[in-house]
Amino acid sequence: MNADLVIVLTAILVSVASALVGTFLVLRRMALLADAISHAVLPGIVMAYWLSGGGGATPTALLGAAAAGLVTVTLVEWLTRSGKVKNDAAIGIVFPALFSLGVLLVSLYFRQVHLDLDAVLYGEIAYAPFNTLTLWGREIPESWLMMGSLTLLNLLFVLLFYKELKLSTFDASLAATLGFAPGLLHYALMTLVSFTSVGAFQSVGAILIVAFLIIPPATAYLLTQRLPVMLGLAVGVGVVSSLVGYGLAIWFDASIAGMMATVAGVCFALAFLFSPLEGLLTAQLRRKAERLEVAARLLVAHLAHHEQAVSDQEVLEEFGWNPRFLQQVKEKALQAGWLEVFQEGLRPSPAGLAIVASRAPQRG
Repeated sequence: MNADLVIVLTAILVSVASALVGTFLVLRRMALLADAISHAVLPGIVMAYWLSGGGGATPTALLGAAAAGLVTVTLVEWLTRSGKVKNDAAIGIVFPALFSLGVLLVSLYFRQVHLDLDAVLYGEIAYAPFNTLTLWGREIPESWLMMGSLTLLNLLFVLLFYKELKLSTFDASLAATLGFAPGLLHYALMTLVSFTSVGAFQSVGAILIVAFLIIPPATAYLLTQRLPVMLGLAVGVGVVSSLVGYGLAIWFDASIAGMMATVAGVCFALAFLFSPLEGLLTAQLRRKAERLEVAARLLVAHLAHHEQAVSDQEVLEEFGWNPRFLQQVKEKALQAGWLEVFQEGLRPSPAGLAIVASRAPQRG
């Protein structure tokens, strides 16, 4: 089987599965909890390894990880509701404690087990073509089966409970009043996050799975205010990051998973700067355009009170503008059709006079 196809499709499945649940994490302002779960599942994985006897532990590891994820969420919520610590501090307390417990269990009872940093932290998706299973007489990459199942599970969860997820995300109190059990949905979502994190360990590692869980949804959040569009954009950003990241990794001979996460980060940076809704540079350009429009209206109103044309120098003295800003204001007024420029100076056009008249106070 083509190794490139296995790697790319594995990355796409990981990104899609992550984006589906990660979108709701971002909307619920629980992005840091995804990082906590991805680390705190280690005790669950260790216990699953012990229960399975060290062989064929993947299905059991998912159950152990889900249990550890639920323990993480429960402890974080309990600490938060106690009023003694805030949510971010509770997360910072729980997940290092559980992760350390997992490391301690490994060091005490599984000294002979080799934990490769590439597998646990960074991930090496290039190994995906070598991990295969025989199914119906054909060899299938294990990552396809695992991540394909998780992608389908996450998709079915979102489709079946879309209305409930949407309502509980934006108004948990109303969801509870209507009997939608937002608490149950919350724990179901966290369980899927745990499943997805563990299932992607072989492909992208515990750290990089957080990038796929959070960065594409965060990018989509900057580009739209509609949940269905956000879900689609999050999936799209994940797929683009997988395809472009793999191509660049081959080009630069770099880490594939690392390059995919980097491309996702670049997508977020572009959305942060240029999003038509929330982009930093877009907002600055919008404010500048609004300022010029206000200044242009002010200039036209000033000219309307003069019978003769007004020179640029008079305008500069009247408003205290610099020549460059005045030129920009004139261009704005000319584009709007509010201004006429003559050799002797500036005059409002008929359209400009109409604008001034429409804003003049009416006498009763």
